Amino acid sequence: MRRIAPRFTAAALTTLSALLCTAFPAAGAAPIPALPVIVHELLAPPLLPSQITRKTPARVVVNMTVEEVEHEIAPGTRYTFWTFGGTVPGKMIRVREGDTVEINLKNLSSNKLPHNIDLHAVSGPGGGAGQTLIAPGNQASFSFKALLPGLYVYHCATAPVGMHVANGMYGMILVEPKEGMSRVDKEYYVMQGDFYTNGGYRAGGLQGFDMQKAIDEKPTYVLFNGADGALTGSGALSAKAGDKVRMFYGVGGPNLTSSFHIIGTIFDKVYFEGGSHFQENVQTTLVPAGGSAILEFTPQVPGNLTLVDHSLTRAFNKGAVGLMAITGPERLDIYGKGIKTALAPAGTPVAASKPAPVVVGDAARANGKTVFEATCAACHLADGKGVAGVFPPLANSDFFQQRPYEMAYIVLHGRTGEIVVNGEHFNSVMPAQDLNDEQVADVINYVSTALNGGKPVLTAEQVRQMRKTKPN
Repeated sequence: MRRIAPRFTAAALTTLSALLCTAFPAAGAAPIPALPVIVHELLAPPLLPSQITRKTPARVVVNMTVEEVEHEIAPGTRYTFWTFGGTVPGKMIRVREGDTVEINLKNLSSNKLPHNIDLHAVSGPGGGAGQTLIAPGNQASFSFKALLPGLYVYHCATAPVGMHVANGMYGMILVEPKEGMSRVDKEYYVMQGDFYTNGGYRAGGLQGFDMQKAIDEKPTYVLFNGADGALTGSGALSAKAGDKVRMFYGVGGPNLTSSFHIIGTIFDKVYFEGGSHFQENVQTTLVPAGGSAILEFTPQVPGNLTLVDHSLTRAFNKGAVGLMAITGPERLDIYGKGIKTALAPAGTPVAASKPAPVVVGDAARANGKTVFEATCAACHLADGKGVAGVFPPLANSDFFQQRPYEMAYIVLHGRTGEIVVNGEHFNSVMPAQDLNDEQVADVINYVSTALNGGKPVLTAEQVRQMRKTKPN
């Protein structure tokens, strides 16, 4: 058999030579140094890994597990979240520009659905979604080079993508610039997301996902860090007056844009859209779904700062409220205490005649406590002490003790504007509550007896009469 000699063009020979030289370096050539391997530390939000101090690239190994878990979405209300690592948002990944990032993703065999991960920091088709699409009981790995610094969202991109994101599958990856970031005193990680349940806001029990609400973009909840009240009470953020605070803020979506604002401070710098440029002295910043912002600010005086989506019904009617407790000395030159005096009662609804004593049974007492915990505690806290400057106290409240009937009217019809409780002024919005007559009577009686040491004051029949006329 005749052997035909292969023919190569000059270009092909040059390419082949280059490949051989790469595979088999010439004698004396310096070998490419192997990158040091760092196994990434993952912390539950609002915490995040410390700032990077190294000056050279590394291979950063990120081990993530997809978990479908049932958690409280609001007090007394549960929901099955789909998560990266059991938290909403998923834990923040923090790497350095030039690092090689290795993502190892496991889909637990106890899960019901396939999942994957799409990282907006990846330069490549799908952001890793194709390489990591796995059924329950499988794992996948892929790597990418972090080419450009910035704050990027990651999320599940398994169809239907909106449903996976709406169930909590999002987080953020920070790629620090090679020169590092300026030092600050506190850093926090917060993401907003919209959730679509088949029951109403704070409806009790286990709630399911409502696809039609998601398609119509009508969320039941708009939340910070995956739960109603996640950043209030014991979960509130903290800092000292004068601290330099940096917040990594993102929106998982899947649908809503956030008008993010912190009541009581001004952002010194906002690195808009998570990029390299910043605007200064910003009051409210717009963050799109699937987007982010890096916020730097310096609280000046002690007290509570309130985090809100300034599309305000999302804050007061759907849960997008958080707190940052600031400690430190008073600065009356910056923020005066003011002069507080009680306003004379005006237009207070009264009964036509003195009502007979109200008798409350065990079932009504238990129902009042349940309604309080499910409806009132998210804002006024479980002990009823409220939040200074934001939500007035219900416990040991002179307003409640003097005007329990007016409190019932507020529950029924809502109230906007200033209110004075125990000499302190509050100016906010109390939406009307979706409660039946028995629930209103029971919760008012619970607050009166359990939190104010008083007697039962209302019957369901009186509440029915109150519904017919709004207070002046």
